[in-house]
Amino acid sequence: MTAPHEKKDATSFEDVDQIDLKIMEVLQRDARITNQALADRVALSPSACLRRVRDLETRGLISAYRAQIQVDRIRSVTVVMAHITFSQHTIKNLGDFDACIENIPEIVESYRVSGNVDYILRVVVPDMHAWKRIMTVLVNGGFGVEKIVSHFLMDQIKTFKGYKLLQKPGDSV
Repeated sequence: MTAPHEKKDATSFEDVDQIDLKIMEVLQRDARITNQALADRVALSPSACLRRVRDLETRGLISAYRAQIQVDRIRSVTVVMAHITFSQHTIKNLGDFDACIENIPEIVESYRVSGNVDYILRVVVPDMHAWKRIMTVLVNGGFGVEKIVSHFLMDQIKTFKGYKLLQKPGDSV
């Protein structure tokens, strides 16, 4: 059995009940909700609700609370969705690449994926020159990067607003 604070492996699932799911649904829509309002929404006492939230945090099911900042309203930015393809897939190359991108603050999201590309990066830079500098680091870093295909964001149509956690009767997924 895994201790509450230890991560389970990727193939196991944490035990959560409907109340836990309701709490997480509400918090991902409004992380600033008061404990009293959250308790009211999920039909718990405030102390029981807070205890459950703390437990979900301790177990790593709630990993962070963040504000969604509209950076393009603060300054001019270029958002790049970069598809990275490797010529050499070694554990060392992938690990070194992961460490490198972790240290580049302009890379705001990174996903290792299956298919005809190996990584998808979301990069926010002030201009094309900044993206070119980052691209040069990635290609010349000795990671085995074969190709980078850049896609530049024109319009953001749908932003991430949370996961569908509660299943309703008749839901297919």
